[in-house]
Amino acid sequence: MFPCPARPASGVEGIGGTGVAVQGYKDVMVQQGNCGFVACNEPTSGFRQNIFDSYTSVYYLYHKTEKSIILSLTNPYMAHDVFISYSSVDKTAAENVCSILEQNGITCWIAPRDITPGLDFAEGIIDGIKSSKLFILVYSSNSNNSKQVIREVDRAVHTGLPVLNLRLEDVPLSKQLEYYLSSVHWLDAIKPPLEKHINKLSGVVKILLRKDGAKEEDLEKAIRDGILQVGQDKKSIAVLPFKNMSNDPEQEYFSDGMMEEILDRLFKIGDLKVISRTSSMHYKNSDKSIKEIARELGVASIIEGSVRRAGNMVRIAVQLIDAGTDAHLWSEIYNGDLSDLSRIFIIQSEVAQSVARELKAVLSPKEVELIGKIPTKDLTAYEAYLKGKFYMYNLINQDDINWDTAMKFFEQAKERDPDFALAYAGMAMIWMFRQQMGLVPPDEAGPKITEAVEKALELDSTLAEVHNVVANMNYLVMWDWEAGEKAFEKVIEINPNHPEAHALYAHLLIILGRTGEAMEHAELSLKLDPHNPWIIIWYSAALLFDHRYDDCILFCREFYDKNPTAFWPLLIELYIALHLKEIYNEAFEALKLAMSIQYKDFDHVFDQYDKLGYAGTLNLEADTLLAQSKTKYLSKADIACIYSLTRNKEGALDCLEQACEMHDPVAPYIGVFPNFAILHDEPRFQELMRKLNLPLL
Repeated sequence: MFPCPARPASGVEGIGGTGVAVQGYKDVMVQQGNCGFVACNEPTSGFRQNIFDSYTSVYYLYHKTEKSIILSLTNPYMAHDVFISYSSVDKTAAENVCSILEQNGITCWIAPRDITPGLDFAEGIIDGIKSSKLFILVYSSNSNNSKQVIREVDRAVHTGLPVLNLRLEDVPLSKQLEYYLSSVHWLDAIKPPLEKHINKLSGVVKILLRKDGAKEEDLEKAIRDGILQVGQDKKSIAVLPFKNMSNDPEQEYFSDGMMEEILDRLFKIGDLKVISRTSSMHYKNSDKSIKEIARELGVASIIEGSVRRAGNMVRIAVQLIDAGTDAHLWSEIYNGDLSDLSRIFIIQSEVAQSVARELKAVLSPKEVELIGKIPTKDLTAYEAYLKGKFYMYNLINQDDINWDTAMKFFEQAKERDPDFALAYAGMAMIWMFRQQMGLVPPDEAGPKITEAVEKALELDSTLAEVHNVVANMNYLVMWDWEAGEKAFEKVIEINPNHPEAHALYAHLLIILGRTGEAMEHAELSLKLDPHNPWIIIWYSAALLFDHRYDDCILFCREFYDKNPTAFWPLLIELYIALHLKEIYNEAFEALKLAMSIQYKDFDHVFDQYDKLGYAGTLNLEADTLLAQSKTKYLSKADIACIYSLTRNKEGALDCLEQACEMHDPVAPYIGVFPNFAILHDEPRFQELMRKLNLPLL
């Protein structure tokens, strides 16, 4: 067993005794003490039993105070109080920080001192962050642009570790660190002696590490005394799902729609940072406090609301809350008659502008015009559109019939109001989803996408949603990289808070060889919509393309821990990263699961593993899928990917040539998928890149 850190006395709720069976493990022990936990060692069936079992021993920590189970992939407990991150140039200062904190009774993790001998450096850093309760950045001009520091900050933020910034120099944050630290509190340590500031830091750390939680009055006193500086962006906001007060579950789409329409108008205000719809919806019916939600989303303010509908009469109640103090900054109740639909749009515009005024955000005349825009005057068309969005956003996997249901409602909206641009944009996005997920061939989806996009653009060229579809069409359908980039820039100009645009613009920049610029957009998309499965998939792919395999593996696993029924495409990034790290058994199980979901109606040969081994089974699987592709559609790029894992260059090249000829949606990525690096010296591959008009990276 493992020593238990100091924690409030609690047992493991829901577990009785000391011998508890956990499926897939031989040796399971339960210790109840200061911190109850279950240690699960020696996985018996590895990745085949559970795709997270065999990467490392898995430990479950249960904290009764949090009422949650935390899954740690690397450590059974938080063994250190703080993790110290620093640039190697600032090693002396960092060691002073460590020494004084430990003299004050605060345990520290610092590299290279605490890296387990024989452990990979990156794995050691991940272990250190996972095993700590607080992250301290020793900030200077050196750490500002250190890739290692930026990765450590990235890992801490995504792990949910509180971050404190100890500033040794008064230098502006780099763009990448600003992304993470704009809302982080800091302590200034610019004027010597450094020891004086570290002792103050010790006091703040002790406040944050109290067993009963940090007390607001103590933190506020530290701020008033000038010890702790406030870093929260006061113009950051999240809109929580509106409550349906109509006593009619069928009206859920309408209350969600009101929330989304107000959110859409806030998106258009460039001076606000607005969390996207999918991540806000994550907190629907949540019992978490406003402070907890705001902290998890990294915002200063929260909008709550409710909708009551009786026939055509609607009452909308909205309130703006300061997440730090729970103070109500603004509230209003609106009454409207749906027979005059323009009144509803006016209410949505008024809410957005009132929030902007309260947060002192600057609105340009163009933004005011966009916020006040009326998309349709037909109530039936508007309701059908809201239902279409409701079903489109509730996608879980490729089998979900919501795609068909969403399309049906978008078509109804278009038929009711042929001039409703957003209805056409919705139809185009559904066809885009179907193509990208391999449900329909490009020659079927492409014309449908183009037709809907052109009509939407003809009807209204001022909408970010329309330009986002244009950008996706140019990028993923037309393969016009220049036009795609211009369209993405237009989307972001209209709506700087558009997470999907930032995420896919990042992918376009990656295939064009501008990875540094791309990762800024990828990271921003994740910050704007951290719970959106699509954003998660696109971000993990960006990590893979950037050759950050450890980060990709950990990121994919962490998401699947919380979302076991999540999108299967995440498994593609996972199995490629595992393969490239030479963790072949787990790569095989991830590939097997991905293919069995994506191509569930196809025959597979994964049961030949014991006979043929890893490479032999994969090669036979690719052969088997290729034979079936003569009668059923599947992505030739997917088959090429499997061939590449077995180093079957001829098979991979044959399939890639067919993929490009068929306009396979994966084809633009062949130059950045690292598993295809074995083909880069092949003249046939170089010719494909030339035809795609993409650089060979």
